[in-house]
Amino acid sequence: MKTTKPRKQRKRLYQAPLHKRYKRFSAPLSPSLKKSHNTNSVPVRTGDSVKIMRGDRRGSEGKVSRVDRTNYRIFVEGITREKVDGTTTLIPIHPSKVMITHLNLDDKWRREILKRKGAGKEAEVPKEEIVEEKEPEPPKKEVKKKKRPTRKITKKSGGT
Repeated sequence: MKTTKPRKQRKRLYQAPLHKRYKRFSAPLSPSLKKSHNTNSVPVRTGDSVKIMRGDRRGSEGKVSRVDRTNYRIFVEGITREKVDGTTTLIPIHPSKVMITHLNLDDKWRREILKRKGAGKEAEVPKEEIVEEKEPEPPKKEVKKKKRPTRKITKKSGGT
């Protein structure tokens, strides 16, 4: 975080480019997905199945049908409201208020991201368990530095 000032935080939020907004779409994974992928959260994409954790629609599940990066909202199939004229519209939900229950792994780049994110945590666990005893290495010989010859500074005539 570059600043703690709320004004600047909001400015960065509203003026963020799309590639930075993508990171802010992260939602926590379900406990079973956490174990299998070794990561806590992943950005939400269309095709993921999510469970709503906050608000009036808490507990309902559905598939993400649309992601709106300009307004930081996702739209879930089946989560609708009826308007006054009788038509139904999807309700926008902030991605931090949902939990991902099923990942859409059609994209090879997303699979690579999950491997990369999970690899760091897998690598930490064996280091604690494995304790190797190393033989002490013999002390290294000190290398003496050669002294530079000092230069004699001669005064040159000033020419006045």
